Amino acid sequence: MAETVPVRCPACHREHRYTAPVYPCVCGAPVGPPLDRHSAATPVSHRVWQDDWVTVCCASCGRSGEWPRPELGCACGTVLRVPVAEGRGPAGPDDGTDQGPGAARQRFTQDARDATAATAIAGAAEATAAGAGAAAARPPFRSVTIRTALDAVTATALYLRWLGYRDVRRADQRPPSGIGLAARGVLAQVDPAVRTATLRDVECLWLTAMTESADCLYFSLAGYAADARARADALGIPLFVLDLTGTPRPVNAPADALDTSGTKKSAP
Repeated sequence: MAETVPVRCPACHREHRYTAPVYPCVCGAPVGPPLDRHSAATPVSHRVWQDDWVTVCCASCGRSGEWPRPELGCACGTVLRVPVAEGRGPAGPDDGTDQGPGAARQRFTQDARDATAATAIAGAAEATAAGAGAAAARPPFRSVTIRTALDAVTATALYLRWLGYRDVRRADQRPPSGIGLAARGVLAQVDPAVRTATLRDVECLWLTAMTESADCLYFSLAGYAADARARADALGIPLFVLDLTGTPRPVNAPADALDTSGTKKSAP
């Protein structure tokens, strides 16, 4: 059940009621971040990747995963970061335990985030490898509505997990445009820009993947130029377009095949 807490804007002192978003766990259960009722919301002055994510534990299966940190836009124009009780576990009634300011401000290192993501994705891998009919047994893909560039990244990460990729994390190398995600045996580029992806974008992704002996996938909000699609078809690169519901739509044959059968990369 999603939590609702009062939030006061420190800039204009308006009072808001904020309800935490709920996301689907790999087990299918809804998961919401536990909100800290005892700390004040803070304005977002600039963004750092690791500060935009929070680790949340699923109350149904116990898996931990990375989800977007809760934010609220005030009418005065201030974006507020809603405090999360990171030490408290799954969302639920406040148990009155004081976790201390240090726990609430804890920042996980990249290695810790990768380990947490691996734990969450392991369940998806187990479900994918359950038997010969695993592809047919996959649950329907459930995503998040895309309103921001961060939502596009979240939707792509959820889709990669649904396909069966493991260890979804931020890519080590930043692409020339968009945001890079990596998983075991694959690189994915998410382009939330309003321009179409170009031939250079597709070729740069392919070359980077070649240096890491990995497959590659491209996700775009605005589609692809004709020469970019032709080169992707020739190289066997799956291309997807993200609609505003957060659902990736295959736009070429390699993407259709991957969407239908999932990946074999999840096998140990």
